[in-house]
Amino acid sequence: METPELFDRLTVIFQDVFDDDEIVARPELTASDVEDWDSLKHIRLILSIEKAFHVSFSAAEVGNLKNVGELAKLIQSKL
Repeated sequence: METPELFDRLTVIFQDVFDDDEIVARPELTASDVEDWDSLKHIRLILSIEKAFHVSFSAAEVGNLKNVGELAKLIQSKL
């Protein structure tokens, strides 16, 4: 999958999970950039991404992510 397409799909997921049409998934985006990004929303986000992309992440993989760019690379490695 091409990276721009991946970020477009992630943007839709982020907007749904956080109920915010202003969020744009970009490589440098972190949890601290999103006001309502708490642990519960984080779990919902990861589960939504796993379902949308038909991938599965380990807790260690998710725990090591620093930003959305790293998340995108992880998704690509699973596709």
